[in-house]
Amino acid sequence: MGDKSSVAAVSSPMEVGSRDNRNEDENGKMSSMRNAETLFRLLPVALSLASLVIMFKNSQSNDFGSLSYSDLGAFRYLVHANGICAGYSLLSAIYAALPRPSILPRAWTLFIFDQVLTYAILAAGAASTEVVYLAYKGDEAVTWSDACSSFSGFCHKATASVAITFVCVICYGLLSLVSSYRLFSNYDAPVGYVHKGIEIAAFQA
Repeated sequence: MGDKSSVAAVSSPMEVGSRDNRNEDENGKMSSMRNAETLFRLLPVALSLASLVIMFKNSQSNDFGSLSYSDLGAFRYLVHANGICAGYSLLSAIYAALPRPSILPRAWTLFIFDQVLTYAILAAGAASTEVVYLAYKGDEAVTWSDACSSFSGFCHKATASVAITFVCVICYGLLSLVSSYRLFSNYDAPVGYVHKGIEIAAFQA
Protein backbone atom coordinates (compact mmCIF):
# COMPACT_ATOMS: atom_id res chain seq x y z
CA MET A 1 0.00 0.00 0.00
CA GLY A 2 2.79 2.41 0.92
CA ASP A 3 4.60 1.77 -2.36
CA LYS A 4 1.47 2.33 -4.45
CA SER A 5 0.60 5.59 -2.73
CA SER A 6 4.14 6.90 -3.08
CA VAL A 7 4.16 6.01 -6.77
CA ALA A 8 0.79 7.70 -7.27
CA ALA A 9 2.04 10.83 -5.54
CA VAL A 10 4.95 11.19 -7.91
CA SER A 11 4.12 13.11 -11.07
CA SER A 12 5.03 11.55 -14.36
CA PRO A 13 7.80 13.13 -16.44
CA MET A 14 5.20 14.08 -19.05
CA GLU A 15 3.17 16.04 -16.46
CA VAL A 16 6.30 17.76 -15.15
CA GLY A 17 7.34 18.67 -18.67
CA SER A 18 3.85 19.99 -19.42
CA ARG A 19 3.94 22.23 -16.34
CA ASP A 20 7.40 23.50 -17.29
CA ASN A 21 6.18 24.34 -20.78
CA ARG A 22 3.18 26.21 -19.36
CA ASN A 23 5.42 28.15 -17.02
CA GLU A 24 7.75 29.06 -19.89
CA ASP A 25 4.80 30.16 -22.02
CA GLU A 26 3.44 32.31 -19.19
CA ASN A 27 6.85 33.84 -18.54
CA GLY A 28 7.31 34.56 -22.23
CA LYS A 29 3.86 36.14 -22.44
CA MET A 30 4.51 38.32 -19.40
CA SER A 31 7.87 39.39 -20.82
CA SER A 32 6.28 40.33 -24.16
CA MET A 33 3.53 42.31 -22.43
CA ARG A 34 6.10 44.09 -20.27
CA ASN A 35 8.16 45.03 -23.33
CA ALA A 36 5.09 46.28 -25.18
CA GLU A 37 3.97 48.39 -22.22
CA THR A 38 7.47 49.81 -21.84
CA LEU A 39 7.56 50.92 -25.47
CA PHE A 40 4.05 52.34 -25.22
CA ARG A 41 5.02 54.33 -22.14
CA LEU A 42 8.01 55.75 -23.99
CA LEU A 43 5.80 57.15 -26.76
CA PRO A 44 4.42 60.06 -24.68
CA VAL A 45 8.01 61.08 -23.92
CA ALA A 46 8.60 61.95 -27.56
CA LEU A 47 5.17 63.55 -27.96
CA SER A 48 5.44 65.67 -24.81
CA LEU A 49 8.94 66.84 -25.67
CA ALA A 50 7.89 67.74 -29.21
CA SER A 51 4.92 69.78 -27.96
CA LEU A 52 7.06 71.39 -25.28
CA VAL A 53 9.85 72.43 -27.65
CA ILE A 54 7.45 73.84 -30.26
CA MET A 55 5.60 75.92 -27.69
CA PHE A 56 8.72 76.92 -25.76
CA LYS A 57 10.27 78.38 -28.93
CA ASN A 58 7.03 79.99 -30.03
CA SER A 59 7.42 83.75 -30.28
CA GLN A 60 6.97 86.30 -33.02
CA SER A 61 7.81 89.97 -33.45
CA ASN A 62 6.61 92.29 -36.21
CA ASP A 63 5.34 95.81 -36.78
CA PHE A 64 2.34 95.11 -34.53
CA GLY A 65 4.52 94.19 -31.55
CA SER A 66 5.78 90.93 -30.10
CA LEU A 67 4.01 87.86 -28.80
CA SER A 68 5.44 84.91 -26.87
CA TYR A 69 4.02 81.79 -25.25
CA SER A 70 5.08 83.19 -21.87
CA ASP A 71 2.56 86.01 -22.28
CA LEU A 72 -0.30 83.53 -21.92
CA GLY A 73 -0.88 81.49 -18.77
CA ALA A 74 -2.51 78.57 -20.59
CA PHE A 75 0.54 78.13 -22.81
CA ARG A 76 2.89 78.29 -19.84
CA TYR A 77 0.82 75.58 -18.17
CA LEU A 78 1.00 73.53 -21.36
CA VAL A 79 4.80 73.69 -21.34
CA HIS A 80 5.03 72.72 -17.67
CA ALA A 81 2.48 69.90 -18.01
CA ASN A 82 4.28 68.44 -21.01
CA GLY A 83 7.59 68.60 -19.17
CA ILE A 84 6.13 66.75 -16.18
CA CYS A 85 4.49 64.16 -18.43
CA ALA A 86 7.72 63.54 -20.32
CA GLY A 87 9.60 62.96 -17.07
CA TYR A 88 6.89 60.71 -15.64
CA SER A 89 6.59 58.70 -18.85
CA LEU A 90 10.32 57.99 -18.83
CA LEU A 91 10.31 56.97 -15.17
CA SER A 92 7.18 54.82 -15.55
CA ALA A 93 8.68 53.08 -18.60
CA ILE A 94 11.78 52.19 -16.58
CA TYR A 95 9.56 51.08 -13.69
CA ALA A 96 7.40 48.92 -15.95
CA ALA A 97 10.45 47.36 -17.62
CA LEU A 98 11.86 46.03 -14.36
CA PRO A 99 11.09 42.30 -14.01
CA ARG A 100 9.37 42.57 -10.64
CA PRO A 101 6.37 40.53 -9.47
CA SER A 102 3.03 42.21 -9.98
CA ILE A 103 1.98 43.26 -6.47
CA LEU A 104 -0.95 45.37 -5.35
CA PRO A 105 1.02 48.51 -4.27
CA ARG A 106 2.84 48.59 -7.62
CA ALA A 107 -0.43 48.28 -9.55
CA TRP A 108 -2.03 51.04 -7.46
CA THR A 109 1.00 53.32 -7.96
CA LEU A 110 0.85 53.13 -11.76
CA PHE A 111 -2.93 53.42 -11.77
CA ILE A 112 -3.02 56.58 -9.62
CA PHE A 113 -0.19 58.36 -11.42
CA ASP A 114 -1.58 57.45 -14.84
CA GLN A 115 -4.94 58.92 -13.85
CA VAL A 116 -3.42 62.12 -12.44
CA LEU A 117 -1.20 62.73 -15.46
CA THR A 118 -4.05 62.01 -17.87
CA TYR A 119 -6.23 64.71 -16.33
CA ALA A 120 -3.31 67.13 -16.02
CA ILE A 121 -2.36 66.93 -19.69
CA LEU A 122 -6.04 66.98 -20.73
CA ALA A 123 -6.59 70.18 -18.76
CA ALA A 124 -3.52 71.75 -20.38
CA GLY A 125 -4.74 70.82 -23.85
CA ALA A 126 -8.28 72.07 -23.19
CA ALA A 127 -7.14 75.42 -21.77
CA SER A 128 -4.71 75.96 -24.64
CA THR A 129 -7.37 75.05 -27.19
CA GLU A 130 -9.59 77.83 -25.86
CA VAL A 131 -6.76 80.35 -26.16
CA VAL A 132 -5.97 79.23 -29.71
CA TYR A 133 -9.66 79.51 -30.66
CA LEU A 134 -9.85 83.05 -29.28
CA ALA A 135 -6.61 83.93 -31.08
CA TYR A 136 -8.15 82.85 -34.39
CA LYS A 137 -11.73 84.05 -33.87
CA GLY A 138 -11.48 86.78 -31.27
CA ASP A 139 -14.37 87.66 -28.97
CA GLU A 140 -16.73 90.36 -30.18
CA ALA A 141 -18.54 90.49 -26.83
CA VAL A 142 -15.48 91.96 -25.16
CA THR A 143 -14.18 93.67 -28.32
CA TRP A 144 -11.22 91.28 -28.47
CA SER A 145 -10.04 91.07 -32.07
CA ASP A 146 -8.28 88.03 -33.45
CA ALA A 147 -4.50 87.94 -33.12
CA CYS A 148 -3.70 85.36 -35.76
CA SER A 149 -4.21 87.81 -38.61
CA SER A 150 -1.17 89.68 -37.28
CA PHE A 151 0.76 86.78 -35.73
CA SER A 152 0.01 83.89 -38.04
CA GLY A 153 3.33 82.13 -37.41
CA PHE A 154 2.75 82.15 -33.67
CA CYS A 155 -0.75 80.72 -34.08
CA HIS A 156 0.40 77.94 -36.40
CA LYS A 157 3.05 76.77 -33.93
CA ALA A 158 0.60 76.99 -31.04
CA THR A 159 -1.92 74.91 -32.97
CA ALA A 160 0.71 72.27 -33.74
CA SER A 161 1.76 72.10 -30.09
CA VAL A 162 -1.84 71.72 -28.90
CA ALA A 163 -2.55 69.03 -31.51
CA ILE A 164 0.47 66.99 -30.39
CA THR A 165 -0.66 67.42 -26.79
CA PHE A 166 -4.01 65.84 -27.59
CA VAL A 167 -2.26 62.88 -29.21
CA CYS A 168 -0.41 62.57 -25.91
CA VAL A 169 -3.77 62.70 -24.12
CA ILE A 170 -4.95 59.72 -26.16
CA CYS A 171 -1.81 57.79 -25.20
CA TYR A 172 -2.34 58.55 -21.53
CA GLY A 173 -5.99 57.55 -21.79
CA LEU A 174 -4.96 54.16 -23.16
CA LEU A 175 -2.29 53.80 -20.48
CA SER A 176 -4.93 54.52 -17.85
CA LEU A 177 -7.08 51.74 -19.27
CA VAL A 178 -4.13 49.35 -19.20
CA SER A 179 -3.24 50.14 -15.60
CA SER A 180 -6.92 49.98 -14.59
CA TYR A 181 -7.31 46.57 -16.20
CA ARG A 182 -4.16 45.28 -14.52
CA LEU A 183 -5.28 46.56 -11.12
CA PHE A 184 -8.89 45.39 -11.14
CA SER A 185 -8.56 42.12 -13.06
CA ASN A 186 -5.56 40.46 -11.43
CA TYR A 187 -6.77 40.67 -7.84
CA ASP A 188 -9.62 38.98 -6.02
CA ALA A 189 -12.77 40.74 -4.91
CA PRO A 190 -12.84 42.01 -1.31
CA VAL A 191 -13.65 39.50 1.43
CA GLY A 192 -17.39 39.33 2.02
CA TYR A 193 -18.33 39.62 -1.65
CA VAL A 194 -21.00 37.04 -2.50
CA HIS A 195 -20.51 35.65 -6.01
CA LYS A 196 -24.08 34.39 -6.36
CA GLY A 197 -25.76 37.61 -5.31
CA ILE A 198 -25.25 41.31 -5.01
CA GLU A 199 -24.70 41.34 -1.30
CA ILE A 200 -21.84 42.26 0.97
CA ALA A 201 -21.35 40.51 4.28
CA ALA A 202 -20.97 43.80 6.13
CA PHE A 203 -24.50 44.82 5.13
CA GLN A 204 -26.15 41.49 5.80
CA ALA A 205 -28.44 41.32 8.80
